[in-house]
Amino acid sequence: MDEERTVEDLPGVGPATAEKLQEAGFDDLMAIAVSSPSALAEAADIGEATAIKIIAAAKKMADVGGFVTGDVIMEQRRTVSKLTTSSKALDELLGGGVESCAITEFFGEFGSGKTQITHQLCVNACRGEEDGGLDAHTVFIDTENTFRPERIIQMSMAHDLDPTEVLQKIHVARAFNSHHQMLLVEKAKEIARNNPVKLMVVDSLTAHFRAEYIGRGALADRQQKLNKHLHAILNFADLNKAAVAVTNQVAAKPDAFFGDPTRAIGGHILGHTSTFRLYLRKSKGNRRIARLIDSPNLPEGEAVITVIEDGIRD
Repeated sequence: MDEERTVEDLPGVGPATAEKLQEAGFDDLMAIAVSSPSALAEAADIGEATAIKIIAAAKKMADVGGFVTGDVIMEQRRTVSKLTTSSKALDELLGGGVESCAITEFFGEFGSGKTQITHQLCVNACRGEEDGGLDAHTVFIDTENTFRPERIIQMSMAHDLDPTEVLQKIHVARAFNSHHQMLLVEKAKEIARNNPVKLMVVDSLTAHFRAEYIGRGALADRQQKLNKHLHAILNFADLNKAAVAVTNQVAAKPDAFFGDPTRAIGGHILGHTSTFRLYLRKSKGNRRIARLIDSPNLPEGEAVITVIEDGIRD
């Protein structure tokens, strides 16, 4: 019976409060159970003491915080989806494609193919599951004015998809600063209530944070905001069983240990929150080299891809 319970079944939540919670994106027990009291109190216009009671009740009903055995986790992992990149080599490097309920970070210098990959993923998300797609919609948070419908049309036609239909399934928002960028994740939750959103793209994740929080004095504040933003994105991925692809910039600083002249922006916060991290670099002509440098279950390795008019290919 617990599975059938709704927000309105929570003690202290009447129809008016339930409506406010749902409008703010708290439309199931799990969303409430993992919320903070202050966020819930603000969303529903209730006191923090009441919010604490509601969250405690939601945790009980949703069975949050209990231990489960490894075989149960293995069974849950069977529901994870994989989104193809249109490159067999890159898919293999990622263990079958870009994974749902996880953040996959693509970082590299300008022109290394980050935005091209995100456009390809947007197109592929529209394809059927039998073709490596998700048969779903995408939300695209554009922070650097990089989204190009013309590129989507080219890639769609290469896969014999109707470009108009594909474009109608990609919901794009331009983020004008870091605060606006964070608010757009909440807006994405509203879109996901009315559409089957299974992919979120943020291109680029760190550009606004890097531009607005300058110098060592602003570093702690920047990292705190970035941490909050990343956890909101992960929450979106979990609630919608969605894949998340983010792009990131690099800071040119020689590294004495790894011999790599570039490292990703965002520090440990981003390093620990991204599930999969891929470093992209240019090679000869239209070739790019993708190196998997961090993953919870996959070995480090490299894949060579090409960026052509049709999109991402081997």
